[in-house]
Amino acid sequence: MANINISWQRKLLLKLWPILAFKLFAKEMGIANPIFDKAQDVFNSSERIDLYPTASAERGFILVLDLKTALYFYQDGDHFKYDGFEMGEYDKGNIAIFDHISEKISS
Repeated sequence: MANINISWQRKLLLKLWPILAFKLFAKEMGIANPIFDKAQDVFNSSERIDLYPTASAERGFILVLDLKTALYFYQDGDHFKYDGFEMGEYDKGNIAIFDHISEKISS
């Protein structure tokens, strides 16, 4: 990752009001704030988030929120796409799901 100089004002903003700072950064980068706000609401209000690989032949994963709502994602080339959701009762996930990954993300 490249070294980025951050002004003292931005550092202060990040320290004192991180949500406001990220909203400002999102606006500067052209990220739609309503989407950012909705994602923040969904994930902030979740007590737990579990991750599962999909059971189908397609590569993908499932995010389960609070053991009740499953969000499905599948591989589409070099990225993942959202594929819908289901509601029900789900088991706890395996927190060691990524332990087998030996590659480190390099900058």
